[in-house]
Amino acid sequence: MAGVARGSLTGKVALITGASSGIGAATAVLFAKLGARLALTGRNENNLKIVGKNCEKESGHKPVLLVGDLTIEDDTRRVLQGAVDSHNGQLDILINNAGIIALGGIQKATLQQYDKLMNTNVRSMFHMTQLAVPYLIKTKGNIVNVSSINGLRAFAGVLTYSMSKHAIDAFTKCVALDLADKQVRVNCVNPGVTHTELHKRAGLSEAEYEAYLKRARFTHALGRYGEPEEVADCIAFLVSEQAKFITGASIPVDGGRHALCPSSLSREEGGVSAMAQSVDKNGSNSKVNMV
Repeated sequence: MAGVARGSLTGKVALITGASSGIGAATAVLFAKLGARLALTGRNENNLKIVGKNCEKESGHKPVLLVGDLTIEDDTRRVLQGAVDSHNGQLDILINNAGIIALGGIQKATLQQYDKLMNTNVRSMFHMTQLAVPYLIKTKGNIVNVSSINGLRAFAGVLTYSMSKHAIDAFTKCVALDLADKQVRVNCVNPGVTHTELHKRAGLSEAEYEAYLKRARFTHALGRYGEPEEVADCIAFLVSEQAKFITGASIPVDGGRHALCPSSLSREEGGVSAMAQSVDKNGSNSKVNMV
């Protein structure tokens, strides 16, 4: 579009899932700043309203807020339809960010946990993407899926989560090839440890989470954990015209964690042994050393 600033999303319509917190919320606010018209969905209505107000402050436009649980098929259909109907049938960008984490390796994870993780992280993404594709073909739009460093590397103690994220990376590449002839691009980002509420929702206490964040100085080459805004920056690049020759890519946004060899680190530094469940002398499981 002539006269549009580099990186601008003016004139684009974006649907962001999991927009009520963390990476989804940061992406929504950044997209608003860049001029996109937004449809935001999440399960937490109060948080979603707060994010919506923050977006409105940046752009002067109210985003469409669609509360729903994407593991429920009717909710997914309603959210997608609400997003496109509110923007005259237009959809340029889909950000599949909704997801959860659960702790436990093969000895602790249950079939119920497996079903919950795969339904939330993978099945709902598959369904939303299927519904969105006809609209994205019309606009030659693009998709960014939010995966994880766990989609690129193996970690003990987070089996079902890691399986779901590996599935997302495979999904990204396959859909990118499926839609390449339609000029619809599909990529994913793979964050490392990022400062959100995700792990506390999975059961880590405040003290355990703080210890987990502190270990990032050893487990990430840049010596720290990431912030949601840093992941949002990469997502904004991938949906922009500056990334128009990028598709099927998994982009680590992880401070170099994917390049480190865990076995070269001591347990105290977050080495491979620290990622497995540790069992204290009383036989109880310690969650802080997972991931």
